[in-house]
Amino acid sequence: MDRRVAIVGGAGHVGLPFGLVLCRAGYDVMLLDKNEAALALIREGQLPFLENDAEPLLKQALAENRLACTSQMGAVSTCDVVIVTIGTPVDEYLDPDIRTFDRIMETVIEGMVDGQLLIIRSTVFPGVTARLERRLAEAGRRLDVAYCPERIAQGYAIRELVELPQIVSSSTVEGLERASEFFGKMGAKVIPLTTVEAELAKLFANSFRYITFAISNQFYMLAEQHGASFEAIHKASTADYPRMRGFARAGFAAGPCLLKDTMQLASFNHNLFSLGQHAMMVNEGLPQFIVQQLKQTHDLSEMVVGIIGMAFKPDCDDSRSSLSYKLRKVLEFEAKEVVCTDPYVVDPDLVPLENVLERAELIVVGAPHQIYRGITFRQPVIDVAGVLSKSSP
Repeated sequence: MDRRVAIVGGAGHVGLPFGLVLCRAGYDVMLLDKNEAALALIREGQLPFLENDAEPLLKQALAENRLACTSQMGAVSTCDVVIVTIGTPVDEYLDPDIRTFDRIMETVIEGMVDGQLLIIRSTVFPGVTARLERRLAEAGRRLDVAYCPERIAQGYAIRELVELPQIVSSSTVEGLERASEFFGKMGAKVIPLTTVEAELAKLFANSFRYITFAISNQFYMLAEQHGASFEAIHKASTADYPRMRGFARAGFAAGPCLLKDTMQLASFNHNLFSLGQHAMMVNEGLPQFIVQQLKQTHDLSEMVVGIIGMAFKPDCDDSRSSLSYKLRKVLEFEAKEVVCTDPYVVDPDLVPLENVLERAELIVVGAPHQIYRGITFRQPVIDVAGVLSKSSP
C-alpha cells in the first residue's frame, strides 16, 4: 500500500496544506522545498503563511512523527508516492514556460525509482502529462503517472481538500487505480478523466472565474461612466433572484493563477481565445480606470492617497500578482504621495493602518479584508467591491 509520500514544493501554499491533510489521513509525508526558511518554521510548528485550520494539524503531524522536511531532492527515492506542486510560470509572451517545468521534472525523476506513483498537482499546459509519459517510456523508466489538479481556494485548503471532489487522471489503468485509491483514503470523492480532459478542466475553471470577474468589472466601469452605482445595481439584481446568483462583485481579479491559466488556455488554442484575452484587458485595466475616474473629481497631484489591502484577495497574506501594487504604481505617477497598508502582507514599504487613516485624504480599497469592515472613514473611500462602510467620494 502507498503510505510514504513526498511532496515537491511542500512548503508552499498548495503543498503544505495537502501534506497536513495526508498526515491526518494516516500517511507519512516528506516535504521537499528549496525554501529553507519556510522549512525551519514548519519544523518548529509554525506556518510560513496564513491557512485556516492548518496550525493544529501541523502540530499534530509533528507530534506523531508523520511529517518531515528536507531540501534534498534525493529523498524522493524513499517514498511510494511523489507529488509535484510546483508553480508553472508563463514567459514574457504569456506563453507556458515548459522548459522550466521540464528542468524541475528532470531533477525530480532523477531521484525516483521504478514502481513509484508520480502525481502532478501543478497546473500544466494540455498535453504535458502525455509528453512526460512518452519521455519516461523512451528512457525505460517504469513509473505510474497521474495528473490530479489542485482546485482549492487559498486559505481554505484544509476543508476543501476533502469536501471538494478530486479530479484524477492517468493514461494507464494502474496509474488511475493507484491515484484513485490514494485520494479516496483521504476522504475525497474521485472523478476520473483522461489526462488532457483533466488538464483542460483546471484551465477551464480558472479561466471561467477570470472571465466572470471581468464581466462584473466591465459592468462596474460602465456604471461609473454614467454616474450610476454598480453596488446598488448588484444588490438589486441579486436580491431574492436565483438567476443572478453567479453575478460576481467587481474588484481586483489577480493572484498567481487566474490570469496565467487564462493565457495558457489562449496559447493552447493558438491565441484564438478572444474572450479570455479581452477579460485580461478589462481586469488588468481596472487600476488605471480607477485613477482616471478619480482625476475627474480630485486634484491628485495635491493629495496623499492611501491604499488599504495589498494582498491579491481578501484575508490573505499573498501579494503575488496583486493589482493593488499596479494601482500604487499608477498613483505614484499621479498623486502627491501614496501610502499603503496591509495587516497580513510582509513588505517594508507598507505602513500601519493608523498611519494611512491619519494621513490619506482619499482612500482606495485594494483587498477588502474583513478587518477593515466597520471602520468609519473621515475621507472619501473608493471601494470597488462595495463591501466596506464608506462615505461617498
